[in-house]
Amino acid sequence: MTDRSGFDQFVRARGPALARTAYLLTGDHHLAEDLVQAALAKAAQHWERIETSPEAYVRRTMYHQNISWWRRRRFTETALGSYDEPVAAADPSLRLTLEQALRRLTPRQRTVLVLRYFEDLTEVQTAAELGISSGAVKSMGRQALRRLRDLAPELADLVGADA
Repeated sequence: MTDRSGFDQFVRARGPALARTAYLLTGDHHLAEDLVQAALAKAAQHWERIETSPEAYVRRTMYHQNISWWRRRRFTETALGSYDEPVAAADPSLRLTLEQALRRLTPRQRTVLVLRYFEDLTEVQTAAELGISSGAVKSMGRQALRRLRDLAPELADLVGADA
């Protein structure tokens, strides 16, 4: 049996940040919890190999797992309820508008926006995480921002006029 105290410390320290990212990727609290658990289960299996950079491994696993899940889903899910969001906006109506608009993006567009603007990754880093070209990241990001502006014109100040 190997020593897993490092894994336990990692989960305690980084779990909340991973959960916030997962929520932004999925737009659903329950799926976010499942996504984090699936990624952490894989990390636990490979802990000795990834111990030097576990967060990068877990985040990459979450991104890829989320893409796999939305590719398999062929039905619309309906949330049974909600609890407090991990990060609350100052204006609740703005937060709700943004949340609704993000849900109407494709999962891949939402993933690109989360990686670029929440995780603050560069286009090259985002492309590497998703296994696509940086041109595809630029294109998807531009399309996603344009769609956000169309879906919720009141978000124009957040989205920007030139994106």
